[in-house]
Amino acid sequence: MAQKQNKNKRQPKVKVVKINLGWIFYALLIVSIGWMLFSNRGAQAEKLEWAQVEQMIQDGDVKEVKYIRNDYKGTVSLRPESVQKYTNLYPGGEPPKSSPHFFFLTSTKFDPETTFAALNSELPEQSQVKLVIENDAKVWSGILEWIFPMLLIVFFWIFMMRGMTRNMGPGGPGAGGMNPFNVGKANGKLADKNKVKVTFKDVAGLYGAKEEVMEIVDFLKQPQKYTSLGGKIPKGALLVGPPGTGKTLLAKAVAGEANVPFFSISGSDFVEMFVGVGASRVRDLFAQAKEKAPCIVFIDEIDAVGRARGKNAGFSGNDERENTLNQLLTEMDGFGTNSGVIVLAATNRADILDKALMRAGRFDRQINVGLPDLNERKEIFQVHLKGLKLAADFDIVGIAKHTPGFSGADIANVCNEAALTAARKGKQTVDNQDFMDAVDRVVGGIERKKTIMSPEEKRLTAYHEAGHAVAGWLLPGCDPVLKVSIIPRGQALGLTWSLPDEKVMMSKSDLMDEMCCLVGGRVAEEIVNDGVPCTGALNDFERMTKMAYSMVTYYGMSEKVGNLSFYDSTGGSGYELTKPYSEKTAELIDSEARKLVDEVTERTRKILKDNWEGLDKLANMLIEKEVIMSDDIEAIFGPKAGKHGEARLKKDE
Repeated sequence: MAQKQNKNKRQPKVKVVKINLGWIFYALLIVSIGWMLFSNRGAQAEKLEWAQVEQMIQDGDVKEVKYIRNDYKGTVSLRPESVQKYTNLYPGGEPPKSSPHFFFLTSTKFDPETTFAALNSELPEQSQVKLVIENDAKVWSGILEWIFPMLLIVFFWIFMMRGMTRNMGPGGPGAGGMNPFNVGKANGKLADKNKVKVTFKDVAGLYGAKEEVMEIVDFLKQPQKYTSLGGKIPKGALLVGPPGTGKTLLAKAVAGEANVPFFSISGSDFVEMFVGVGASRVRDLFAQAKEKAPCIVFIDEIDAVGRARGKNAGFSGNDERENTLNQLLTEMDGFGTNSGVIVLAATNRADILDKALMRAGRFDRQINVGLPDLNERKEIFQVHLKGLKLAADFDIVGIAKHTPGFSGADIANVCNEAALTAARKGKQTVDNQDFMDAVDRVVGGIERKKTIMSPEEKRLTAYHEAGHAVAGWLLPGCDPVLKVSIIPRGQALGLTWSLPDEKVMMSKSDLMDEMCCLVGGRVAEEIVNDGVPCTGALNDFERMTKMAYSMVTYYGMSEKVGNLSFYDSTGGSGYELTKPYSEKTAELIDSEARKLVDEVTERTRKILKDNWEGLDKLANMLIEKEVIMSDDIEAIFGPKAGKHGEARLKKDE
């Protein structure tokens, strides 16, 4: 029984003490420096001139002189009974505890044998000086000159070799820091499943993209489920979408969910100043992946290395980048077998990627990660609101409706800004107004409270924004106006917020209404300022001009130009400077675009003049309150013009 109890007792763990050569080297260095600094503490020998030393010898106070011929230096040792006689020659009045007591320097013409023989001949025998002449062998200087550099080289080599061993260890290449012998090694990070906390539960929205990525993980977990019917596991999937939509987050979720090794690397990590390094890193990355297959390799921002060949900026080829891309193409689908290695990649510039990289067999799937819709934004808000202290009346649906076109990163930023805004105001919870202020800050920029506007500038800004609001409210194709402000934000003196209804398609009348809303600010300025234009409509004109040319050259909405589109969705034109149409067509396009702008300008002018009484009232309200909401506009003009709002306008005309 006792033996059984002894067996159940845990054996004490033996602690292994690892000796670090670096620390031993540093300890020896510190001890050596300390010994040199503190071993000779106390008074040191003082320098004297030869005349003083000669007088000491004549007085019979010198016991011994040691002269170093090759240094032309002599040291003086006094007789014990004469030491106190010369204490005044020391700065602290304390002579050295041991000889030598003084030293002197001579020139090359000094002859010690003759000089000291003459001095001793004048002294009695008991007062004569013992002369010792020698050459300094400089043993320590030779050691420092030859052995110490060799020791430094040996220690540097040891550190370098240890760094190479550490780089090739469990941490993977690059784990040991910079190493000149490790330049061609891929520095992809092998994700540890215990450290990656992101799972598919943390990825809100992205319904289709998440399903396809989850299916890829399921391929690796249960390959027989799919291969039993003769199917093959996809070789790669490309995540495409605008910035901030969650492409990298999806990859992190894959790393957290997959029970297989997950390598992550950025496309820029393949780019190096040395020739051949990029291709070498690609080979090394896939060599590691093959050893750990089945596994997943994630390349973030693949456009850094996957740009289409022959279309580099600067009109010159980049052989090193193209060699890296060629090696990547070979590794993904070449003569070598990469069974069990799935490549995930992310980019927001799929149009510039090489066609050979995009073809099936390399990236079998192209997963579109777009901007979230209303329901997806609601789910994303629920994820980012978990750590916030919300007010009891917080409306998550309302804030989701007020953030159309926001990406997941934008929503995370809004939630953080709302919490900071509430804390800045000293609130205990975050309410709806804090979120509205956060949206305003993200969209329009920080509020410039110290900007001083003259009364005339404030008046013109109020009429400008009122022109936008009235045109947007009365025209059915415009998005509903939510809020109008003449408080300066960012680079703008005033802003008009609208709530897009997230249309998938827009008709020509809708685009014309949007252009009317854009030019409404300038038209209102000219009416109230006796036809004198101002510079406040720069951004409006820029957007309206692009919209007009898009209608003519892209969407085929011009009768004279016809159903032609010069838009290049594939990016195949690259950096060509020639236009895809003749000069005559270019003149026609300019004429049609100008005709569209003139038409919407005159139409907007008539609408604003017919409703000038309400616009004037709205502008004065803006001057007084600085911020008005949609309820104030509705109180003046009635409900927002809907599908049949145009009929009401024509009746008023």
